[in-house]
Amino acid sequence: MRYTEFWDRMESALGPGYARTWAREHVIAGLGERTVEQALAAGWDAKSVWREVWLTLKLPPRDR
Repeated sequence: MRYTEFWDRMESALGPGYARTWAREHVIAGLGERTVEQALAAGWDAKSVWREVWLTLKLPPRDR
């Protein structure tokens, strides 16, 4: 998954005004107690990060 697709999905799920804030502030256990931004900066691939976001937000299967 490319970063552009990742951020498109984030904005679709959380809204364009909130997605970046949530990614910066919300700690996810499945990312090793990191935020989305920290996980991406640490080298996690976007697909793995999205999977954890999807689980955390309990998004529908179609958004997986």
